[in-house]
Amino acid sequence: MAPNDFDLRMQSPRPETPEPSSKQGRRNAQFNDAQLLDADGAISDKLERCLRHIFAKYCTPRPPRPQKHDSTTLLTPPDDAILDAAGLDAWAEDTNGAPFSEETKEELREFLDVTEEGELTFKGFAQIYQLQTDNDEEETWKDLSNHGFDRTLTIVSTRREEEAESSHMPLFMSCTSGRSHFHLYGNANHLSRRTRPQKRV
Repeated sequence: MAPNDFDLRMQSPRPETPEPSSKQGRRNAQFNDAQLLDADGAISDKLERCLRHIFAKYCTPRPPRPQKHDSTTLLTPPDDAILDAAGLDAWAEDTNGAPFSEETKEELREFLDVTEEGELTFKGFAQIYQLQTDNDEEETWKDLSNHGFDRTLTIVSTRREEEAESSHMPLFMSCTSGRSHFHLYGNANHLSRRTRPQKRV
């Protein structure tokens, strides 16, 4: 995912007849990889747990800290948690090394589930990954790897994560390409029923 090229493309998220070598959706998942989407194209339960953990690192209000906490403990965000402007920027930087542009933030507010104040909900956060995974699964695997998950969706402790936890500071991941490349494909009509955007009332 890359925040500066957030692209809401108004076409089918996958061509009907892709080239055999193309890396699209879940068609090219490796044999031992966990499933990111279920048979209906919705976020799998295992991926949802991973996304809740990632969301919880940046959300407001913050989740309660587990009694026994280390870098392999999965966090759970409060039910009413949101990503405010600071949390959204921190998540984007940790994932890709750059925050979203103002234009991208406007698109987020227009197409995804947000509060009346325009703050991203977990439902909206999951919508990003449902659409991205449906179009290009490898991009989602890259994001998960940046946040410490392996191909079985198990969080793996690293020295850098442990240092960030001990200092209670956000973990900022470097962007090796020096360029952002996040694309969100499709529109509301292509979202699964479980992730269809709807602004809170």
